[in-house]
Amino acid sequence: MAPKYTLHYFDVTALGEPIRFLFAYGNIKWEDIRYDDDQFEKVKSKMPFGQMPVLHVDDKIYAQSTAISRYLAKQVGLSGKDDLENLLIDQAVDLFHDFRQKIGDWFYDPIPASKAAKVAQLKDHFPFYLNKFEQIVKENNGFLVNGKLTWADVFFVAPLNYFKYINKRDFLEGYPLLQELVKKVESTPAIASYIAKRPPGGRPGA
Repeated sequence: MAPKYTLHYFDVTALGEPIRFLFAYGNIKWEDIRYDDDQFEKVKSKMPFGQMPVLHVDDKIYAQSTAISRYLAKQVGLSGKDDLENLLIDQAVDLFHDFRQKIGDWFYDPIPASKAAKVAQLKDHFPFYLNKFEQIVKENNGFLVNGKLTWADVFFVAPLNYFKYINKRDFLEGYPLLQELVKKVESTPAIASYIAKRPPGGRPGA
């Protein structure tokens, strides 16, 4: 009997969205429970580490977006074929975390002076990481690992709408291979079907 999956995450397309993409890709049924900020505060203490995403598998609860995505990737056939290919996938995913961390540090910084200083840092941050990703895709025949779709591609593409939203611009302009990678992932039939039906998000464009 298949497990019962319940995903708990905010009503945005950020770190919970790769999990939703993977469920969709594998045609796995899941309950998609979405929270606004006020609703999350009421249940925060029940989360293993006080944060989301959180995944219930039957009656057990698990946390951390990367760990959950890695688990689901194995269920849907998007893991690597061996340990070295999994190492390349993890490398790409960790590089994405490095990329998004400074964006988050800037966006959620409550101190105006500190936040303003971080804007200047992002001017170098975006081209440094995006050039790296563009080169990786070039060397891997249109994907992040060994010329084929893996969960690294899903993990990169799925949250991009949210990062575009908080930056108020399409930072993939000038990176044609990354733009093409987005199209490949989002046009995968099961993922395209999910995107067409997903809620618009609690924050416009997010």
